[in-house]
Amino acid sequence: MSQRVSSPTSTPRPRRLRMVAASALAASVAAASPAAAAATPYADGGTQAQRSQIQQLARKLVDAGAPGVIVRVDDGRRPVEIAEQAPWTRRDHVLKAEDEFRVASNTKTMMATLVLQLVAEGRLALTDPVEKWLPGQVPNGRAITLRMLLNHTSGLFDYTEDAALRPSFLGRDRRRWTSAKLLAVGVKHGPLFAPGTKWSYSNTNYAAIGAILERVTGASLADLVRDRIARPLNLKRTYFATDSTWRGPHARGYERDAAHMPPAVPATLRSFAGPRHHGHVNVSGHDPGWGGAAGAVVSTAQDWSRFSTALMSGKLLPAAQLAQLRTTVPVDPRRPDGPGYGLGIQTGAHPCGTFWGHDGGIPGYLTTSITDRSGARSATVLISTELWAEFEADPKIAKVARALQTAVTCTMFGKPVPTGASAG
Repeated sequence: MSQRVSSPTSTPRPRRLRMVAASALAASVAAASPAAAAATPYADGGTQAQRSQIQQLARKLVDAGAPGVIVRVDDGRRPVEIAEQAPWTRRDHVLKAEDEFRVASNTKTMMATLVLQLVAEGRLALTDPVEKWLPGQVPNGRAITLRMLLNHTSGLFDYTEDAALRPSFLGRDRRRWTSAKLLAVGVKHGPLFAPGTKWSYSNTNYAAIGAILERVTGASLADLVRDRIARPLNLKRTYFATDSTWRGPHARGYERDAAHMPPAVPATLRSFAGPRHHGHVNVSGHDPGWGGAAGAVVSTAQDWSRFSTALMSGKLLPAAQLAQLRTTVPVDPRRPDGPGYGLGIQTGAHPCGTFWGHDGGIPGYLTTSITDRSGARSATVLISTELWAEFEADPKIAKVARALQTAVTCTMFGKPVPTGASAG
C-alpha cells in the first residue's frame, strides 16, 4: 500500500517504518472473497472454531519460517489470544500473547492523537505552517501544514531512504537520533512534489511532528505518550522507547543471518548485529531510536486494543478532532475510492467490513493493528521477523500471512472466513 520513493543514485533500501507492500492490511483485502460480505455472523459457539482456525494458521506461519507470531482478536464479545513460536526460539524466550513488542509505524497513530489533543486545546492548528513552529528547519515550510505532515501529502523525502540510517537500522550504530536530527536527514534531499499535490508515505513527516510536539509542549515524546495516553488509559506496558532496553517480558525479534538471507535482499542489508543461532540474528537489543516519532513506541496486543478502542470511541479526542483523524486522502490516485490515509491512520474496505488502523515494520517486528469505526472490535498481529516483507523476499511466509490476516479480519467483524482463504 505504500509508494516507495528512492533516489536514483541510492542503494535500494527497505521500506522500514513504512506501510509495507506485503502489509497484512493490503493483503487481506486482496485475499478475501467477495462472498464474505454477505456471510452470516457466527453463532455464540463460533469462538472456539475461530480460535482453532487462527491458531492453525499461526502454526502454519511458523512452519513457513516465521520465528514467532502473536495474534489478538476482539470481536466485541470475547478476545482470542494466541502465541506460536518456532522451537529453536524457546532457548531465548517462551513467547506469550501478552509480551511487549515494537509497534513501529503504528506509533504514528499515537503521534497524530497527541497533535489533535493540542489542536482541541487551542495550542496547535492543522492549518499551521511548519515554519511557524520550526523556523528555517524545513525548506518551503510556509507551504507545508501540520495536516500535510500527518497525512503524508507534504512531499518531504523519507529520511529512512538515506544511507546515514543504515548502520542504525542494522543495529551497528548506537547514536541517539533526535527528532531534529532525523528531520535534518530528510530535508537535505529535495522534495518529491509540491506540498499538498500528491500522497507519498514519508517518515520525515513524523520526525517534523515529533519536533513540533517537543517545541510546543516543552516535554519529551516519552513523557507525552506516558502522561497523555498511557497513564489515562492504564496502559501499563506501553511506552516510547528512549533506548534499547525493555521494561518487561518481550517478544524476541529476529532476522536471518547473512548466509540465510533471501536473495532479494541487497548485500548492504544482510549483516545485522546481535546474537546468532539457527540461521538467525536476535535483533531485540537494537535501539529503535532511529524510528523516533515515526516508530519508537513499544506496546502489547492488549494495550494496543485498549488504545484503539479509546481513540475510535472518542475517549481520547473530542468529536471534531476525531472527525479530522478520519478525514482521508487516497493513497493511490488511480483509486480515489480505494484505501485512504487520514491523520496517522489508514482505512480500507474489506469484504468482511471497513477497517481502520495502521501497520509497521522495524527489524524483528512486523505488526498490523486494525479496528472498526467505533473501536468496539479490534485485532493485532505480530510476526517476529520483518525484512522478508520489505523486498517481498519470502513468498511462502507471505502466502500464509495473507491467509492469517484475512482470518483475523473476518473474525474481528464476526464473519466466517471466506472459503479457500484459510488454506495458507
